[in-house]
Amino acid sequence: MRVAGWVSEVRDLGKLRFIVLRGERKVQITMKRGEVSDDLFSATEDLPQESVIEVIGFETDRKIARSADLEVIPKEIRVISRAEKKLPLDPNWKVQALFPTRMKYRPLDLRRPEVQAVFKIEASFIKGAMDWLDENGFLMVFTPSIIGAASESGAEVFEVKYFDKKAYLRQDPQLHRQLTILGGFTRIYDIGPNWRADPSHTTRHMSEFRSIAVEMAFISDEEDTMRVEEQVIVAGMRRVQEERQKELELLGVQLEIPRTPFPEIRFPQVYEVLEGMGKRIEYGGDYDTESEELLWRYAREKYNSDFIFVNRFPFAVKPFYVMKADDTWARSVDLIYKGEEVSSGGQREHRYDVLMRQIEEKKLDKQSLEWFTSFFRYGAPPHGGFALGVERFIYRMLNLQNIREAALFPRDIERVLP
Repeated sequence: MRVAGWVSEVRDLGKLRFIVLRGERKVQITMKRGEVSDDLFSATEDLPQESVIEVIGFETDRKIARSADLEVIPKEIRVISRAEKKLPLDPNWKVQALFPTRMKYRPLDLRRPEVQAVFKIEASFIKGAMDWLDENGFLMVFTPSIIGAASESGAEVFEVKYFDKKAYLRQDPQLHRQLTILGGFTRIYDIGPNWRADPSHTTRHMSEFRSIAVEMAFISDEEDTMRVEEQVIVAGMRRVQEERQKELELLGVQLEIPRTPFPEIRFPQVYEVLEGMGKRIEYGGDYDTESEELLWRYAREKYNSDFIFVNRFPFAVKPFYVMKADDTWARSVDLIYKGEEVSSGGQREHRYDVLMRQIEEKKLDKQSLEWFTSFFRYGAPPHGGFALGVERFIYRMLNLQNIREAALFPRDIERVLP
Protein backbone atom coordinates (compact mmCIF):
# COMPACT_ATOMS: atom_id res chain seq x y z
CA MET A 1 0.00 0.00 0.00
CA ARG A 2 1.01 3.64 -0.46
CA VAL A 3 0.58 6.38 2.13
CA ALA A 4 1.81 9.95 2.18
CA GLY A 5 1.59 12.88 4.53
CA TRP A 6 3.30 15.32 6.88
CA VAL A 7 5.64 14.07 9.59
CA SER A 8 3.94 14.76 12.90
CA GLU A 9 6.41 12.96 15.12
CA VAL A 10 9.56 10.80 14.98
CA ARG A 11 10.40 8.53 17.92
CA ASP A 12 13.69 6.61 18.14
CA LEU A 13 13.81 3.69 20.57
CA GLY A 14 17.13 1.98 19.90
CA LYS A 15 16.44 -0.54 17.17
CA LEU A 16 12.95 0.88 16.59
CA ARG A 17 11.92 4.07 14.83
CA PHE A 18 8.34 5.25 14.65
CA ILE A 19 7.21 7.96 12.24
CA VAL A 20 3.69 9.33 12.69
CA LEU A 21 2.16 10.82 9.54
CA ARG A 22 -0.65 13.35 9.32
CA GLY A 23 -2.67 13.10 6.12
CA GLU A 24 -6.05 11.76 5.09
CA ARG A 25 -5.54 9.38 8.01
CA LYS A 26 -3.14 9.26 10.93
CA VAL A 27 -0.57 6.59 10.06
CA GLN A 28 2.25 5.12 12.11
CA ILE A 29 5.27 3.92 10.13
CA THR A 30 7.07 1.25 12.15
CA MET A 31 10.74 0.51 11.35
CA LYS A 32 12.70 -2.24 13.12
CA ARG A 33 16.35 -2.88 12.36
CA GLY A 34 16.77 -6.28 10.76
CA GLU A 35 13.17 -6.21 9.45
CA VAL A 36 13.54 -3.19 7.15
CA SER A 37 16.43 -1.93 5.06
CA ASP A 38 19.15 0.16 6.70
CA ASP A 39 18.68 2.56 3.78
CA LEU A 40 15.28 3.51 5.24
CA PHE A 41 16.92 4.44 8.53
CA SER A 42 19.45 6.55 6.63
CA ALA A 43 16.77 8.25 4.54
CA THR A 44 14.79 9.24 7.63
CA GLU A 45 17.70 10.20 9.86
CA ASP A 46 17.17 13.56 11.57
CA LEU A 47 13.86 14.02 9.73
CA PRO A 48 12.27 17.35 10.79
CA GLN A 49 8.65 17.61 11.88
CA GLU A 50 6.29 18.70 9.05
CA SER A 51 8.47 17.20 6.30
CA VAL A 52 6.43 15.49 3.58
CA ILE A 53 7.16 11.84 2.84
CA GLU A 54 5.73 9.01 0.77
CA VAL A 55 5.80 5.43 2.04
CA ILE A 56 5.21 2.15 0.22
CA GLY A 57 4.76 -0.87 2.45
CA PHE A 58 2.20 -3.20 3.97
CA GLU A 59 -0.35 -2.72 6.69
CA THR A 60 0.07 -4.68 9.89
CA ASP A 61 -2.60 -5.67 12.37
CA ARG A 62 -0.29 -5.98 15.37
CA LYS A 63 -2.28 -3.21 17.11
CA ILE A 64 0.78 -1.54 18.59
CA ALA A 65 0.18 1.84 16.96
CA ARG A 66 -0.86 4.41 19.53
CA SER A 67 -3.89 6.49 18.53
CA ALA A 68 -3.17 5.94 14.81
CA ASP A 69 -5.71 4.85 12.22
CA LEU A 70 -3.32 2.26 10.80
CA GLU A 71 0.23 0.97 11.06
CA VAL A 72 2.49 0.39 8.07
CA ILE A 73 5.78 -1.54 7.77
CA PRO A 74 7.75 0.30 5.04
CA LYS A 75 9.53 -1.16 2.03
CA GLU A 76 10.30 2.22 0.46
CA ILE A 77 10.37 5.75 1.86
CA ARG A 78 10.76 8.88 -0.22
CA VAL A 79 11.35 12.27 1.38
CA ILE A 80 9.44 14.64 -0.90
CA SER A 81 9.95 17.89 1.00
CA ARG A 82 12.18 18.43 4.03
CA ALA A 83 10.78 21.11 6.38
CA GLU A 84 12.91 23.64 8.18
CA LYS A 85 13.65 22.58 11.74
CA LYS A 86 12.51 25.84 13.30
CA LEU A 87 8.76 26.19 12.85
CA PRO A 88 6.89 29.50 13.33
CA LEU A 89 3.91 27.49 14.64
CA ASP A 90 3.68 23.96 16.04
CA PRO A 91 0.79 22.00 14.46
CA ASN A 92 1.13 19.44 17.27
CA TRP A 93 0.15 22.26 19.67
CA LYS A 94 2.78 21.30 22.24
CA VAL A 95 3.60 25.01 22.17
CA GLN A 96 0.35 26.92 21.68
CA ALA A 97 0.32 30.02 19.48
CA LEU A 98 -1.57 33.27 19.99
CA PHE A 99 -4.46 34.00 17.64
CA PRO A 100 -2.62 36.59 15.46
CA THR A 101 0.23 34.09 14.99
CA ARG A 102 -2.26 31.39 14.00
CA MET A 103 -3.74 33.66 11.35
CA LYS A 104 -0.33 34.82 10.08
CA TYR A 105 0.83 31.23 9.62
CA ARG A 106 -2.59 29.86 8.75
CA PRO A 107 -1.47 26.95 6.49
CA LEU A 108 0.51 25.53 9.41
CA ASP A 109 -2.42 26.17 11.75
CA LEU A 110 -4.72 24.32 9.34
CA ARG A 111 -2.66 21.14 9.78
CA ARG A 112 -3.98 20.78 13.32
CA PRO A 113 -6.69 18.07 13.49
CA GLU A 114 -8.88 20.33 15.65
CA VAL A 115 -8.76 23.08 13.04
CA GLN A 116 -9.44 20.69 10.17
CA ALA A 117 -12.42 19.34 12.13
CA VAL A 118 -14.12 22.74 11.88
CA PHE A 119 -14.04 22.71 8.08
CA LYS A 120 -15.06 19.06 7.78
CA ILE A 121 -18.08 19.87 9.93
CA GLU A 122 -18.77 23.02 7.91
CA ALA A 123 -18.69 21.01 4.66
CA SER A 124 -21.13 18.42 6.02
CA PHE A 125 -23.49 21.13 7.27
CA ILE A 126 -23.59 22.82 3.86
CA LYS A 127 -23.99 19.50 2.06
CA GLY A 128 -26.94 18.55 4.28
CA ALA A 129 -28.57 21.94 3.75
CA MET A 130 -28.07 21.78 -0.02
CA ASP A 131 -29.47 18.26 -0.24
CA TRP A 132 -32.64 19.34 1.59
CA LEU A 133 -33.06 22.32 -0.71
CA ASP A 134 -32.46 20.21 -3.82
CA GLU A 135 -34.92 17.56 -2.66
CA ASN A 136 -37.58 20.19 -1.98
CA GLY A 137 -37.54 21.84 -5.39
CA PHE A 138 -35.05 24.65 -4.88
CA LEU A 139 -32.70 25.40 -7.77
CA MET A 140 -29.11 26.45 -7.15
CA VAL A 141 -28.28 29.71 -8.92
CA PHE A 142 -25.31 32.07 -8.98
CA THR A 143 -26.01 35.77 -8.58
CA PRO A 144 -23.36 38.43 -9.34
CA SER A 145 -20.71 39.43 -6.83
CA ILE A 146 -19.91 42.69 -8.65
CA ILE A 147 -22.77 45.16 -8.67
CA GLY A 148 -23.22 48.64 -10.10
CA ALA A 149 -24.99 50.07 -7.04
CA ALA A 150 -24.85 49.36 -3.32
CA SER A 151 -27.43 46.71 -2.46
CA GLU A 152 -28.24 48.12 0.99
CA SER A 153 -26.58 51.19 2.47
CA GLY A 154 -23.66 52.85 0.79
CA ALA A 155 -21.59 53.08 3.98
CA GLU A 156 -20.34 49.51 4.20
CA VAL A 157 -19.47 48.60 0.63
CA PHE A 158 -16.12 47.92 -1.00
CA GLU A 159 -15.66 50.01 -4.12
CA VAL A 160 -13.82 48.40 -7.05
CA LYS A 161 -12.56 49.85 -10.30
CA TYR A 162 -14.60 48.27 -13.08
CA PHE A 163 -13.11 49.27 -16.42
CA ASP A 164 -13.94 53.00 -16.69
CA LYS A 165 -16.62 53.09 -13.97
CA LYS A 166 -17.19 52.42 -10.29
CA ALA A 167 -18.65 49.17 -9.06
CA TYR A 168 -19.02 47.45 -5.69
CA LEU A 169 -18.61 44.05 -4.10
CA ARG A 170 -22.02 42.82 -3.03
CA GLN A 171 -23.08 42.99 0.60
CA ASP A 172 -25.74 40.36 0.06
CA PRO A 173 -27.27 38.64 -3.01
CA GLN A 174 -30.69 39.82 -1.82
CA LEU A 175 -31.85 42.07 -4.64
CA HIS A 176 -30.62 39.82 -7.43
CA ARG A 177 -32.34 36.85 -5.79
CA GLN A 178 -35.54 38.85 -5.96
CA LEU A 179 -34.96 39.71 -9.62
CA THR A 180 -34.37 36.00 -10.30
CA ILE A 181 -37.79 35.28 -8.78
CA LEU A 182 -39.24 37.97 -11.05
CA GLY A 183 -37.55 36.08 -13.88
CA GLY A 184 -39.95 33.20 -13.32
CA PHE A 185 -37.99 30.93 -10.99
CA THR A 186 -40.10 30.06 -7.96
CA ARG A 187 -37.61 28.37 -5.60
CA ILE A 188 -33.91 29.22 -5.66
CA TYR A 189 -30.83 29.29 -3.45
CA ASP A 190 -27.38 30.81 -3.80
CA ILE A 191 -24.29 29.88 -1.78
CA GLY A 192 -21.52 32.39 -2.19
CA PRO A 193 -19.39 35.17 -0.73
CA ASN A 194 -20.45 38.60 0.49
CA TRP A 195 -18.42 41.60 1.61
CA ARG A 196 -19.00 44.36 4.16
CA ALA A 197 -16.59 47.23 4.74
CA ASP A 198 -17.37 47.23 8.43
CA PRO A 199 -14.36 48.60 10.40
CA SER A 200 -14.96 46.17 13.25
CA HIS A 201 -12.46 44.34 15.45
CA THR A 202 -14.97 42.13 17.24
CA THR A 203 -14.84 38.33 17.38
CA ARG A 204 -18.13 38.10 15.44
CA HIS A 205 -17.43 40.22 12.33
CA MET A 206 -15.44 39.66 9.15
CA SER A 207 -15.13 41.66 5.94
CA GLU A 208 -15.78 38.59 3.77
CA PHE A 209 -18.24 35.85 4.63
CA ARG A 210 -20.43 33.26 2.93
CA SER A 211 -24.18 32.71 3.14
CA ILE A 212 -26.82 30.18 2.20
CA ALA A 213 -29.32 32.55 0.61
CA VAL A 214 -32.81 31.24 -0.20
CA GLU A 215 -35.71 32.92 -2.01
CA MET A 216 -39.15 31.57 -2.87
CA ALA A 217 -42.27 32.79 -4.67
CA PHE A 218 -45.98 32.50 -3.92
CA ILE A 219 -45.60 32.52 -0.15
CA SER A 220 -48.47 33.34 2.18
CA ASP A 221 -46.33 35.45 4.50
CA GLU A 222 -42.97 35.45 6.31
CA GLU A 223 -43.94 32.34 8.28
CA ASP A 224 -43.33 30.30 5.11
CA THR A 225 -39.71 31.46 4.98
CA MET A 226 -39.23 30.58 8.65
CA ARG A 227 -40.51 27.03 8.14
CA VAL A 228 -38.08 26.49 5.28
CA GLU A 229 -35.12 27.97 7.15
CA GLU A 230 -35.54 25.77 10.19
CA GLN A 231 -35.71 22.66 8.00
CA VAL A 232 -32.54 23.70 6.16
CA ILE A 233 -30.76 24.12 9.50
CA VAL A 234 -32.02 20.83 10.93
CA ALA A 235 -30.99 18.98 7.75
CA GLY A 236 -27.50 20.48 7.92
CA MET A 237 -27.07 19.64 11.60
CA ARG A 238 -28.33 16.10 11.11
CA ARG A 239 -25.77 15.56 8.36
CA VAL A 240 -23.05 16.75 10.72
CA GLN A 241 -24.29 14.36 13.37
CA GLU A 242 -24.29 11.47 10.89
CA GLU A 243 -20.89 12.13 9.29
CA ARG A 244 -18.74 13.98 11.81
CA GLN A 245 -18.94 12.32 15.22
CA LYS A 246 -15.17 11.96 15.36
CA GLU A 247 -14.68 15.66 14.65
CA LEU A 248 -17.37 16.70 17.14
CA GLU A 249 -15.69 14.62 19.83
CA LEU A 250 -12.32 16.15 18.97
CA LEU A 251 -13.81 19.62 19.54
CA GLY A 252 -15.74 18.56 22.64
CA VAL A 253 -19.10 19.45 21.09
CA GLN A 254 -22.30 17.58 21.92
CA LEU A 255 -24.60 18.50 19.06
CA GLU A 256 -28.30 18.83 19.82
CA ILE A 257 -30.72 18.65 16.89
CA PRO A 258 -33.30 21.38 17.59
CA ARG A 259 -37.02 20.76 17.73
CA THR A 260 -39.21 22.47 15.15
CA PRO A 261 -40.89 24.85 14.82
CA PHE A 262 -38.38 27.19 16.40
CA PRO A 263 -39.86 29.55 18.99
CA GLU A 264 -40.77 33.05 17.81
CA ILE A 265 -41.07 36.42 19.48
CA ARG A 266 -42.46 39.54 17.81
CA PHE A 267 -42.14 43.25 18.29
CA PRO A 268 -43.38 45.05 20.36
CA GLN A 269 -43.31 42.12 22.83
CA VAL A 270 -39.52 42.13 22.39
CA TYR A 271 -39.37 45.42 24.31
CA GLU A 272 -41.38 43.97 27.21
CA VAL A 273 -39.23 40.83 27.46
CA LEU A 274 -35.98 42.77 27.36
CA GLU A 275 -37.20 45.30 29.93
CA GLY A 276 -38.13 42.40 32.22
CA MET A 277 -34.51 41.26 31.90
CA GLY A 278 -33.16 44.71 32.78
CA LYS A 279 -32.61 46.01 29.24
CA ARG A 280 -34.67 48.99 28.11
CA ILE A 281 -34.98 49.71 24.39
CA GLU A 282 -36.83 52.77 23.15
CA TYR A 283 -40.18 51.84 21.61
CA GLY A 284 -39.81 51.74 17.84
CA GLY A 285 -36.04 51.26 18.03
CA ASP A 286 -33.78 48.34 17.17
CA TYR A 287 -31.95 46.22 19.73
CA ASP A 288 -28.21 45.61 20.13
CA THR A 289 -25.89 42.61 20.49
CA GLU A 290 -26.42 42.46 24.26
CA SER A 291 -30.15 42.08 23.57
CA GLU A 292 -29.46 39.09 21.30
CA GLU A 293 -27.76 37.37 24.22
CA LEU A 294 -30.73 38.15 26.46
CA LEU A 295 -33.26 36.87 23.93
CA TRP A 296 -31.28 33.63 23.67
CA ARG A 297 -31.44 33.30 27.45
CA TYR A 298 -35.19 33.92 27.24
CA ALA A 299 -35.52 31.17 24.61
CA ARG A 300 -33.50 28.75 26.77
CA GLU A 301 -35.58 29.45 29.87
CA LYS A 302 -39.02 29.51 28.28
CA TYR A 303 -38.66 27.06 25.37
CA ASN A 304 -35.46 25.11 26.15
CA SER A 305 -34.19 26.16 22.73
CA ASP A 306 -30.94 27.66 21.45
CA PHE A 307 -32.91 29.16 18.53
CA ILE A 308 -35.47 31.94 18.44
CA PHE A 309 -36.98 33.84 15.52
CA VAL A 310 -37.45 37.57 16.07
CA ASN A 311 -40.25 38.87 13.82
CA ARG A 312 -42.06 42.09 12.91
CA PHE A 313 -39.17 44.53 13.34
CA PRO A 314 -39.93 48.26 13.22
CA PHE A 315 -40.07 49.25 9.55
CA ALA A 316 -38.12 52.37 10.45
CA VAL A 317 -34.95 50.30 11.02
CA LYS A 318 -35.35 47.99 8.02
CA PRO A 319 -34.61 48.40 4.27
CA PHE A 320 -37.12 49.74 1.77
CA TYR A 321 -37.81 46.36 0.16
CA VAL A 322 -39.36 44.62 3.19
CA MET A 323 -43.13 44.22 3.34
CA LYS A 324 -44.99 46.06 6.06
CA ALA A 325 -47.40 44.22 8.33
CA ASP A 326 -48.94 47.60 9.23
CA ASP A 327 -47.80 51.22 9.42
CA THR A 328 -45.23 50.45 12.16
CA TRP A 329 -44.05 46.85 11.91
CA ALA A 330 -42.45 44.92 9.04
CA ARG A 331 -42.57 41.27 8.03
CA SER A 332 -38.85 41.08 8.73
CA VAL A 333 -37.28 38.14 10.56
CA ASP A 334 -33.93 37.54 12.24
CA LEU A 335 -32.83 34.19 13.65
CA ILE A 336 -30.84 34.21 16.89
CA TYR A 337 -28.75 31.14 17.72
CA LYS A 338 -26.86 30.94 21.01
CA GLY A 339 -27.01 34.70 21.44
CA GLU A 340 -25.96 35.56 17.89
CA GLU A 341 -27.97 36.77 14.91
CA VAL A 342 -27.19 34.18 12.23
CA SER A 343 -29.71 35.13 9.55
CA SER A 344 -32.04 37.85 8.31
CA GLY A 345 -35.02 37.47 6.03
CA GLY A 346 -38.78 37.70 5.76
CA GLN A 347 -41.33 38.74 3.17
CA ARG A 348 -40.45 41.28 0.47
CA GLU A 349 -42.74 43.95 -0.92
CA HIS A 350 -43.84 42.84 -4.40
CA ARG A 351 -46.36 45.59 -5.25
CA TYR A 352 -44.73 48.25 -7.39
CA ASP A 353 -46.73 51.21 -6.11
CA VAL A 354 -46.14 50.25 -2.46
CA LEU A 355 -42.45 49.67 -3.13
CA MET A 356 -42.12 53.17 -4.60
CA ARG A 357 -43.94 54.71 -1.63
CA GLN A 358 -41.56 52.96 0.74
CA ILE A 359 -38.57 54.33 -1.18
CA GLU A 360 -40.04 57.81 -0.72
CA GLU A 361 -40.60 57.12 2.96
CA LYS A 362 -36.93 56.13 3.34
CA LYS A 363 -35.94 59.30 1.43
CA LEU A 364 -33.98 57.30 -1.14
CA ASP A 365 -33.23 58.26 -4.74
CA LYS A 366 -35.79 56.53 -6.97
CA GLN A 367 -33.64 56.83 -10.05
CA SER A 368 -30.66 55.09 -8.46
CA LEU A 369 -32.90 52.11 -7.63
CA GLU A 370 -34.69 51.92 -10.97
CA TRP A 371 -32.42 49.06 -12.13
CA PHE A 372 -34.18 47.01 -9.43
CA THR A 373 -37.66 48.50 -9.02
CA SER A 374 -38.61 48.82 -12.70
CA PHE A 375 -39.08 45.06 -13.11
CA PHE A 376 -41.83 45.04 -10.47
CA ARG A 377 -43.99 46.83 -13.05
CA TYR A 378 -44.20 43.64 -15.14
CA GLY A 379 -45.73 41.18 -12.70
CA ALA A 380 -44.22 40.15 -9.37
CA PRO A 381 -45.45 37.31 -7.12
CA PRO A 382 -45.47 37.50 -3.33
CA HIS A 383 -42.04 36.28 -2.28
CA GLY A 384 -39.52 36.13 0.51
CA GLY A 385 -36.45 34.41 1.77
CA PHE A 386 -33.46 34.57 4.08
CA ALA A 387 -29.67 34.55 4.13
CA LEU A 388 -27.96 32.32 6.69
CA GLY A 389 -24.36 33.26 7.50
CA VAL A 390 -22.25 30.11 7.16
CA GLU A 391 -19.22 31.10 9.25
CA ARG A 392 -21.34 32.76 11.91
CA PHE A 393 -23.56 29.69 12.23
CA ILE A 394 -20.59 27.30 12.51
CA TYR A 395 -18.90 29.68 14.97
CA ARG A 396 -21.87 29.39 17.31
CA MET A 397 -22.63 25.71 16.67
CA LEU A 398 -19.08 24.68 17.61
CA ASN A 399 -18.69 27.24 20.43
CA LEU A 400 -15.59 28.75 18.82
CA GLN A 401 -13.86 31.72 20.39
CA ASN A 402 -13.69 33.79 17.20
CA ILE A 403 -15.67 33.73 13.95
CA ARG A 404 -12.38 33.84 12.04
CA GLU A 405 -11.78 30.25 13.17
CA ALA A 406 -14.65 29.24 10.86
CA ALA A 407 -12.97 30.80 7.78
CA LEU A 408 -10.02 29.20 6.02
CA PHE A 409 -8.31 32.52 5.35
CA PRO A 410 -10.31 35.22 7.15
CA ARG A 411 -10.53 38.76 5.83
CA ASP A 412 -11.01 41.64 8.24
CA ILE A 413 -9.97 45.25 8.70
CA GLU A 414 -6.33 44.24 9.32
CA ARG A 415 -5.94 41.06 7.28
CA VAL A 416 -5.88 40.38 3.54
CA LEU A 417 -2.89 37.97 3.59
CA PRO A 418 -2.16 35.10 3.35
